[in-house]
Amino acid sequence: MSRGPRFTAASHAWHIAGGYGLLASLATALAIALREGVPWKHDKPWMTFEPLESLGISIGLGIVLALIVIVGTRISVARFSWAQRLHIELRPIAYGLTLSQIVLIAGFSSVGEELLFRGLLQPWIGLLPTSVLFGIFHQIPGQSRWVWVCWATFVGMAFGAIFEFTGSLVGPLIAHAVINAVNLAFLRDHDPMSRETADRADPA
Repeated sequence: MSRGPRFTAASHAWHIAGGYGLLASLATALAIALREGVPWKHDKPWMTFEPLESLGISIGLGIVLALIVIVGTRISVARFSWAQRLHIELRPIAYGLTLSQIVLIAGFSSVGEELLFRGLLQPWIGLLPTSVLFGIFHQIPGQSRWVWVCWATFVGMAFGAIFEFTGSLVGPLIAHAVINAVNLAFLRDHDPMSRETADRADPA
């Protein structure tokens, strides 16, 4: 009796990475064809900087944003029930992933989403509409779907603001990749229910 194909965490990670790779290629091709420019540079940023200055400011803001979101995630999950529910509903995404698979998914998802939403769409339709679309793109089944949409919308707005301000997409790319990698590992390793169970068993 023949068995069907077995889907492992590794094959799942490569499928996700491949999909985002195709998305990045498509967004880049469309931006070059329709805008006559590359999607990692904004044609009309809020501020005009020298190229190296723009790159440095973008990277710096991206690192600061990543730290804020990562720390904010942990504080929220520790203190708020809505964040704990969201964390629990998102945990299956990270089940069985190794560190290398997490890095693979984080890197490709960052490149694919940033080139599409910030690089291709934002210069055309603006910061707010792009951020809302980015949030809707992250909708999930379950009670926490709109919490996740709102969270992704606000974070996407921060990515977009860095791009608009500096004209460089490098900072948002770095921030997005770091946030995804660190928070995927957090999803995999942290179970809010075990903490809650322990607290109930030891009320002191």
